[in-house]
Amino acid sequence: MAARLSYLFVLAATAMPVFAHADIFAFTDSSGVTHFSNVPSDSRFKLLLAAPPDPAAAPVQGSSVDWLARSAQYEQAITGAAKANTIQAALVRAVIVVESGFNPHAVSKRGAVGLMQLLPATARRYGVQNIYDPEQNIRAGAHYLSDLLARFDSNLELALAAYNAGEEAVERYGRHVPPFRETLSYVPSVMRVYQRLMDQAHAS
Repeated sequence: MAARLSYLFVLAATAMPVFAHADIFAFTDSSGVTHFSNVPSDSRFKLLLAAPPDPAAAPVQGSSVDWLARSAQYEQAITGAAKANTIQAALVRAVIVVESGFNPHAVSKRGAVGLMQLLPATARRYGVQNIYDPEQNIRAGAHYLSDLLARFDSNLELALAAYNAGEEAVERYGRHVPPFRETLSYVPSVMRVYQRLMDQAHAS
């Protein structure tokens, strides 16, 4: 029996760093696999996140592929990377949802690339050879999240703030979430999606 969402979560239409170009729906199947889509074709899909358009995260021109609907193909990479880095798979999924909407070709205005929107410097830091490769991108992003959680004493909000704004920015503001508009929107967005996905997992 697929998990049912107890209520709909709708994100206020504020600017996001990189985001899918449509509403995002999700459900967790009887095997525990979470499915996402921006074109829900199954009655089990429930609205997870509503977001404003952002051309930066749109699929490659001419492509009609619904990356969200095919997100299950990344399930093994997500669960494997999460386990290897001792973090929740739901956290990795939440970051991907907010960062790229499961578009492996997403590129932000700042040059962040792929599912987890890695900057080239971060990708090099974690040994990524092909930043567009979903498995490498997810593995490096999960490793980075794990390192940030360790650096900021398991404070998830600070780790997410650092993922978005940089570690130095969090340190510069006294180990608080930096007062950047984008970061102040990003952190609660990921936190809420993460909580919704955890709720789904527990209810499945």
